[in-house]
Amino acid sequence: MNISRTDLDALNATINITLDRTDYQEKVDAVLINYRKTANIPGFRKGHVPMGMIKKQYGQAVTADEVNKILREQLDTFIKEEKLDLLGNPLPKAPEQELDWSADSMNFEFELGLAPEFEVELKSKKAITKYNIVADAKMIDEQIENVQKQYGKLVPQNAVEKDSEITGTFKNEAHEIENTITLTLDKFKEKSASKKFVGSKVGDVISLETKGLYTDDHDLMHALKVNHDKVHGLDIPVTFEITEINKRELAELDQELFDKLFGKDVVKSVTELKEKIKEDAEKQFAQQADQKLLNDVTEYLVDSTKFDLPASFLQKWLQTAGEKPLDIDQAKEEYEKSEKSLRYQLIEGKIITDNKVQVTIEDIKGHAKDMIKGQMAQFGQLDPSEEELNNIASRIMSNQEEVKRLSEQLNSSKLLDFFKENAKLKTKEVSYDKFIKEAYA
Repeated sequence: MNISRTDLDALNATINITLDRTDYQEKVDAVLINYRKTANIPGFRKGHVPMGMIKKQYGQAVTADEVNKILREQLDTFIKEEKLDLLGNPLPKAPEQELDWSADSMNFEFELGLAPEFEVELKSKKAITKYNIVADAKMIDEQIENVQKQYGKLVPQNAVEKDSEITGTFKNEAHEIENTITLTLDKFKEKSASKKFVGSKVGDVISLETKGLYTDDHDLMHALKVNHDKVHGLDIPVTFEITEINKRELAELDQELFDKLFGKDVVKSVTELKEKIKEDAEKQFAQQADQKLLNDVTEYLVDSTKFDLPASFLQKWLQTAGEKPLDIDQAKEEYEKSEKSLRYQLIEGKIITDNKVQVTIEDIKGHAKDMIKGQMAQFGQLDPSEEELNNIASRIMSNQEEVKRLSEQLNSSKLLDFFKENAKLKTKEVSYDKFIKEAYA
């Protein structure tokens, strides 16, 4: 047996393996002997089928199987010993059907796609914005009002007012629309639509146009109960027959409400309520700000870290890598779709290796226990024993899919911490509304 590597360029190489018959014949013979013992061929007693017949019937298939096993083993060993960093998997240059399995010596050549060498510059010329999202007084007041509405009571009304909750049915027979909902007038985009409702009573039928009725098409989709594709650009007349009119009387901001929201005596005043709402909101905002920062750093790294990829090899590899084979045009399209993701995987891998941003099994187990504590606290179990935590964590750790999910979460968290410490950032404090406008405009 002989194995050698030839570098075609920095990103492409070939491995050549020459096998002599002596490298695999002994294993082939052993398999054929076992076949002979169990072969059930008419006219021959079990175990007495002539070896010549066994070789004729099974010889080539067994030879191919044993040769492929040796090739896989030798390739894996050679790649590890040479410390080759590959993209995709080795591709045989010649199809199996072109090989002469009866030859005394066979030559096999495999194409390799090599990972590029590059450096990552984390410090950008222009600082990346790290948002600090605060819950402003307006948002807190709106949240308190929403809570009061949610826990308030409905009072029947004779006629619609600006703040009424109106129950009724949208209809359009031609388009088979008939849906009963409860709506509020503040959702309408046009004031003219709201004006048609004010003063109306139960039994009145309001005529409306769907075009421009709601600011958000998803509200219209919910109101009419039509599918996502149909609602965009929908321009039809509809009627709304009023069946019920109520006004929501706000709940009192008292201890009874505070206890319903947060548990007994956790919050004892309106001031504490505002502080609690602000704290909880800003925890959620911090997660959104972190995700935005991670996206922006990722975008910067992909755009600024320049290196070539073995594109032709990867497109060829993609033709056979999936569940269904692809033709060359499909593989090229798939490569173009996944190239950016592949580039970031390589960049991320280098950052993790160079800076030892590693996730250990102990990290994952600790993260699982923290997650369990949080879930148990929601059900009033505030002080679980270490034994109880370890037992539940062990069950989680026995699920490979769950371990993978937790590992990915921790990996993102550790990378985010690394970026916060090492990337060139500028902190900007904004309200949530301003964050949405700036971050997703």
